[in-house]
Amino acid sequence: MFKGHPKGLIPAALANMGERFGYYIMNAVLLLFLVSKFGLPDGTAGIIYSVFYFGIYVLSLVGGLIADKTQNYNKTIQWGLIIMSIGYIALSIPLFSQVDGDGKWWAILIFTCVALLMIAFGNGLFKGNLQAIVGKMYDEAEAEAEKEGPEALKAAKDKRDIGFQIFYMFINVGGLIAPFVAPLLRQWWLGKHAMVYNANMPEICHKMLNGTADADALTKFSEILPDCITEGYVMTDQLAFCQDYIMVFNQGIHYSFIASVAAMLISLIVFICTKKMYPQPGKKEKSAAAEYTAEEKQAMAKEIKQRMYALFAVLGIAVFFWLSFHQNGQSLSVFARDFVRTDSIAPEIWQALNPCFVIILTPIIMLVFGAMAKRGKTISTPRKIAIGMAVTAAAYLFLMVYSMISGYPSGTEFRAMSAEAMNAAGLEKAGPWVLIVTYFFLTVAELFISPLGLSFVSKVAPRHLVGLCQGLWLGATALGNLMIWVGPVMYNLWPIQYCWAVFFGICLVSMSIMLGMVKWLEKVTRD
Repeated sequence: MFKGHPKGLIPAALANMGERFGYYIMNAVLLLFLVSKFGLPDGTAGIIYSVFYFGIYVLSLVGGLIADKTQNYNKTIQWGLIIMSIGYIALSIPLFSQVDGDGKWWAILIFTCVALLMIAFGNGLFKGNLQAIVGKMYDEAEAEAEKEGPEALKAAKDKRDIGFQIFYMFINVGGLIAPFVAPLLRQWWLGKHAMVYNANMPEICHKMLNGTADADALTKFSEILPDCITEGYVMTDQLAFCQDYIMVFNQGIHYSFIASVAAMLISLIVFICTKKMYPQPGKKEKSAAAEYTAEEKQAMAKEIKQRMYALFAVLGIAVFFWLSFHQNGQSLSVFARDFVRTDSIAPEIWQALNPCFVIILTPIIMLVFGAMAKRGKTISTPRKIAIGMAVTAAAYLFLMVYSMISGYPSGTEFRAMSAEAMNAAGLEKAGPWVLIVTYFFLTVAELFISPLGLSFVSKVAPRHLVGLCQGLWLGATALGNLMIWVGPVMYNLWPIQYCWAVFFGICLVSMSIMLGMVKWLEKVTRD
């Protein structure tokens, strides 16, 4: 699998894997953490989550500009890891105030948002610049192969897609383990205080503390309270329990961010120890740009324009893919919390299905693509992206049909129902297999779009604009992430089948547009 790839690929992938492990610990619980700690509605927490996600990717443009200006990619990446570590340290501090007291919780929420901003900025310094270095590795490998002849050059070019898939697979090794860390630490910490995990209890506790609990909430509280405490807990009154439960519930999550700090430091050590293996795009591209004459630049203008048009066309599709895919941390997380039987498995842990499938499916897809290439039936990168959008649409079509058959109401209405009301309405929670099927489809789609999108950018980007183009790809991801908050809003406003129908429609239209552009995009990438 690794034969013939640049020697710096695996060290870069390992450095990225450590950073992604720390990031996914936080990402797996962020939305539900904001809801459970501060008592925010799903929609409000979703907006904070969306802005954070937007910041991570849009700040990659800033990180790329800094690296280009300083012409020191290694130092930029190192500072990114250091700043992220500081942000995670801030998140790991278990700050609390009385939920119904003097309003200091607003200051703590602002402190939390500042910590998230530091993580986003550090990620912006790190993410795009490391991807640019990986792309440059393959540029240099293809330049060397060109000296050996056309066959060697073709073989080297075929390695690029596979190389980015390998790089992407390492990301998901960290992502596979990370979602287990915070829920397991939280459950352990609850157990130390004679309490038991229940995803619905924090919301009810906040309502009781701020005096907004209605009759349904009080009934729900009485119904689930016996399952939330063990013999060792001394009950004084309900409000004291609510305060204790919220504090202990979230302390466990705070402590899990210490693991994120450790992961950042490991990633930093790996990168520092192997940085001599990496090319420096800034310095080399500057000298390469100086070699072009005025006539050569004029001759290249038309080709550059075509390549940039192609890039922006694919970026437009990427926006809607990430809007749909990153519901795994938004509407799909609250769906797992509310509508799926997760008595023994915390809803955040289901996010591990995605990286698990990535690790399992990546070698299989690589083998399939390799076998097709040997038979002369290579699927172009633009066509693969169109297939990925079709598979994403299939995931939401499945959820839409299942929710329709089950007769599910909105998330808000369903959470308010007691067990008796659910039985009277003939409603049952879904089995875990629903999440497994959904994440399988989404992961297949991801493997057709995300790593191959990075590869496509590195193919069409003009030599003197590689860093900018990588930043534009991440910028498109940022735009998609900025809009993901609409998922929880629709989920809580309408019967959830309509929420899934919206994402199904978005993916179907995007697939159709992409298929309409395939021949043009294939021509541009061949030229």
